[in-house]
Amino acid sequence: MAVLSTAGLVLAGFNATSANAATATVGLGTADSFAVLAGSSVTNTGPTVVNGADVGVSSGSSITGFPPGIITAPGTMHATDAVAQQAQNDVTTAFNDAAGRTPPVQSGLTDLVGMTLQPGVYKGGAISLSGTVTLDNNNDPDAVFIFQASSSLITSSASTVAFTNPNHKSCNVFWQVASSATLGTGSNFVGTVLAGASITADTGATIEGRLLAGTGTVTLDTNVITHPVCAAVVGTSTSSSSTSTSSTSTAATTPASSRLTSTQATRRTTGVTSPPRDITSGRSVSIITPNTTPSTRATTARVLTTASTRTTGSGQILTSASTGPGGSTFVSGTQTTSLAKTGVAPVGGMAAVGGATVVVGGALLLLGRRRQTFRSARRH
Repeated sequence: MAVLSTAGLVLAGFNATSANAATATVGLGTADSFAVLAGSSVTNTGPTVVNGADVGVSSGSSITGFPPGIITAPGTMHATDAVAQQAQNDVTTAFNDAAGRTPPVQSGLTDLVGMTLQPGVYKGGAISLSGTVTLDNNNDPDAVFIFQASSSLITSSASTVAFTNPNHKSCNVFWQVASSATLGTGSNFVGTVLAGASITADTGATIEGRLLAGTGTVTLDTNVITHPVCAAVVGTSTSSSSTSTSSTSTAATTPASSRLTSTQATRRTTGVTSPPRDITSGRSVSIITPNTTPSTRATTARVLTTASTRTTGSGQILTSASTGPGGSTFVSGTQTTSLAKTGVAPVGGMAAVGGATVVVGGALLLLGRRRQTFRSARRH
């Protein structure tokens, strides 16, 4: 029974420790806007990118390597100004806060490789990472992880700090390091480093967090540092609305000379010298405008000035044409107020032309005979 009672106490103690996993975050004050902050200097080599956050130094004054390093908006540079000085004061406060958190979920940590850790406080001397450590936030985006290293923090090349759930907040992961921290070549690191001395990010290391050094330097080399944001994620509906607005704005800002109305597009396509074509077969469409009253002169085909083509609900391709101001709409030789099918001119239209041709031919023949009669009379 005594053993069972002891086991029950141990189990109760374990549950109490787990309950303490709901650890409060560490406040950074004005240092929150910084991705990189050093005490003596910031040195960069290569095309490092600091995404959307400040780079600063205080009480030192040296920031070198920007360019080729890039600080994207709204980030800026602060060297020994009032902003950097206040941020350093706030880093000291945050460092002491993180160092004083108790009780730890686990103590005596060394290499974190292969471990899956729950939210809470973890303590070690010289903490290292030779592979992958997984942080399980229990599907709670506000879960907080605090690591206390009484000596140093060193991560190996290609090491990774990973999360089990995608809805994590890297701004709630803190690494309080008494001396210095080194992030290995090509490593993927998550969290805010609060180092008492210096921080070094080796070539190609990627950081989703902050590098905040108290008294020493921050050394960078071709890194990508993304400032963590704890703001609410923008919803899909908002994103869709923004996309729609952007699309409308783009159309509105397009120069008028670069936009065509449907009528202008039709005219540019057909022109005044080229007949319209069937958009399915590509064949030219015969469009003429015969005279509306009988005449002894041949019917003249007028020049097309506008034409347009559309497809009906039944799948028919229709073409409408006009001869210009005051002219009627004709399609394939038939006068109409509606659209007609495109294609070769109907027989009726061709018959009208043929009939007119016969009349003209007869008139010419009659005129020729009269001239012959007149000449014969003069000879006699």
